[in-house]
Amino acid sequence: MSAELMRLLSNIIRTGIISEVDEKSWRVRVRSGELETGWLRWNTTRAGAFNVWLPPSPGEQVVIACIGGNPETAMIIGSLWSDASPAPGKSLKEIVQVSAPDGAVFRYDADAGALSASGMKTATLQASVSVTLDTPVVECTNLLRTATLDVTKEGKMSGNITHSGGNFTSNGITVHTHKHGGVKGGSDSTGGPQ
Repeated sequence: MSAELMRLLSNIIRTGIISEVDEKSWRVRVRSGELETGWLRWNTTRAGAFNVWLPPSPGEQVVIACIGGNPETAMIIGSLWSDASPAPGKSLKEIVQVSAPDGAVFRYDADAGALSASGMKTATLQASVSVTLDTPVVECTNLLRTATLDVTKEGKMSGNITHSGGNFTSNGITVHTHKHGGVKGGSDSTGGPQ
């Protein structure tokens, strides 16, 4: 077998470390042994009508494939866990969808049946028609601010409630401006609110 053929065969699949990311063309360079590649594309799970965007980062260990063993045709076909970037999962039944460099993590634990999103500063869910939360309990542990509120079944409140601005009505009676008829002196009771 000729040396040239051996060289081509050894270059078909290689591993390496991303050395540089071009944020304008979205290409990367990879260092693999003594070789540093040109600007390469990387794979994604979808790149059509549905699109998945998970950009690579310098220092990431990757697998590159070269068509015919020619490094000029190289492309990244996957990433590998490494000592510098270990696997974020804790069990075989846990799916970590995304783990971001700022510490944000989206995780589903099949053992616990628990979906969590943590580590982000803000989150926005925007829908043009409606959002449905179909569960026995929705719990908000801190301030809940809403522009309008429509309660269609029973409910209860406890603790101090402060109301300011506008009218507060109960069964057609404005609470802070209503009057009582049948006012008498002494220990008599007034009439009902009006």
